[in-house]
Amino acid sequence: MADQLDNPKLESHPGSNTEKDPADWVSGDDPMTGAQASYLTTLSEEAGEVPPADGLSKADASRRIDELRETLGRAEN
Repeated sequence: MADQLDNPKLESHPGSNTEKDPADWVSGDDPMTGAQASYLTTLSEEAGEVPPADGLSKADASRRIDELRETLGRAEN
């Protein structure tokens, strides 16, 4: 069995695809996922904002999640 620590796909390194800009996502124009919609609703309510209407793309939902996380002081470093 191969050692998972030697798997370059699991390592964080420059050029990693784990943090692509949503504008570069192949599926970015697809409708947001159920998980994104749920998380957006939760974050919006915690921020005292109206949850976004359905119809956001995956990329737009991801950007909005990032904005709300920053507003709430939960932005990832």
